[in-house]
Amino acid sequence: MADLDWGAAVDTQEQTLTSQINRIAIDKNRSPSKSPSAPSQNAPTQTSHPPAQQGAGAMAAAPPPAQVGAGASGDEDENAATKEDSALLRKLIHSKLVSTKADLEVLQKDPNSPLYSVKSFEALNLKKELLDGIYSMGYNTPSKIQETALPVLLADPPVNMIAQSQSGTGKTAAFVLTMLSRVDTNQPYPQCLCIAPTYELALQIGKNVEDMGKFMKDLQIIYAVRGERLDRGTKLNGHLIIGTPGTVCDWALKLRFFDLKKINVFVLDEADVMIATQGHQDQSIRIQRGLRKDCQMLLFSATYEEEVMRFAQAVIPNNPIVIRLRREEQSLDNIKQYFIECADAEGKFQALSNIYGSISIGQSMIFCATRRTAAWLAEKMTKEGHAVGLLSGDLSIEQRAAIINRFKDAKEKVLITTNVTARGIDVEQVTVVVNFDLPLTQDHKPDFETYLHRIGRTGRFGKKGLAINMVDSRQSFATLKAIEKYFGRKVEKLDAEDMEEVEKIGS
Repeated sequence: MADLDWGAAVDTQEQTLTSQINRIAIDKNRSPSKSPSAPSQNAPTQTSHPPAQQGAGAMAAAPPPAQVGAGASGDEDENAATKEDSALLRKLIHSKLVSTKADLEVLQKDPNSPLYSVKSFEALNLKKELLDGIYSMGYNTPSKIQETALPVLLADPPVNMIAQSQSGTGKTAAFVLTMLSRVDTNQPYPQCLCIAPTYELALQIGKNVEDMGKFMKDLQIIYAVRGERLDRGTKLNGHLIIGTPGTVCDWALKLRFFDLKKINVFVLDEADVMIATQGHQDQSIRIQRGLRKDCQMLLFSATYEEEVMRFAQAVIPNNPIVIRLRREEQSLDNIKQYFIECADAEGKFQALSNIYGSISIGQSMIFCATRRTAAWLAEKMTKEGHAVGLLSGDLSIEQRAAIINRFKDAKEKVLITTNVTARGIDVEQVTVVVNFDLPLTQDHKPDFETYLHRIGRTGRFGKKGLAINMVDSRQSFATLKAIEKYFGRKVEKLDAEDMEEVEKIGS
């Protein structure tokens, strides 16, 4: 079970989607092999940008109620394709750095070896240009994982590390700082390599590198992602490569654009997403085998399950230090959970109408199993006068992030979504989360992790939250009971027809 504390927002960590999209919308013909123009005094970092992703999907047509329900499956079911989407959206829309009170468990080969933590970035003895970059990003003091990981990551000789950390905790800044601290811009070849499972995630990491390294003179960043075409025989002279496994594998092992033996720091981000993508595991292992034995190797993952552990141990050798969240930490104490028994989808909608008409709701999120259910529900609620945003996997990344930003700006009060945002949104005004359909895994078993992340959209920043679960079949009732047992918490029954009872849950 994942351990999250919904925490308190502290400092701005990443820019909004709009500025990020503006930064990447450049000439598609530009290539990392071409010499960039000389940097100005104010912006010394030189970057080879990949082309911006294009395209948008159309919203699925709303079906009649008889065609929707918790057990729907097939092409419209989004459970099978959400890991990459949710990982990207977590990065795109984290406008706050979320602090966690959960203790970190640190495992190392020698338990008697001292571990140090820092309470300030100055204590790390960083170069002034790196400190300036950190402060310009809004970091004032290290986050929980940063204060534990950075002294280890920046130590000499370099130490390998496997770390469990969710987005919003500052882990990207931790490994970006590690890479930048080990780059010598006087050496004209790649010295640090970071791979991410998708094009968009690579861009987000690159954005962090650009921001943190913007005061480093002559720093050059190279993107090894789709759309980048280099001539055979090209030798890259940038300092830091960020890319996806397939392109990096081709550039390093097939086309020999750069020498893996010269890489000093290797970072593999979003490992749990990586292993869910066909081919990425093998490509990552092939890349790692081409590195020097003394190359510093770092792996980050939001979860640390058995499959992730096996992959981590395969690509991060030499008895790495392991940092993970303590399993016993939980964060459901400030979320009241209820369930409502309904006959069908129409019954669920009627129960929702009763709740929205009886209690004061700031903003709310409603999770559905399929795009068709979400589209149908959005149409019904819009007709009732609710300001509704609809989010699903058939929209482009840009469209999804724009909808989320509208919701964060309170332009819509209700966000109806499939699993694509189960881990992504930190909005202080979200007071209610509704599981219109309880989450199931691909083999139709209760999905405890997704349930935790869904209801975690409320009760954030130390405030009270409300989670309402719709039950309309034996299967969904069994799922609810399994969730109760797994988390060891009673989910109270709510009669949506009893207005007095409904009003009480809002008090």
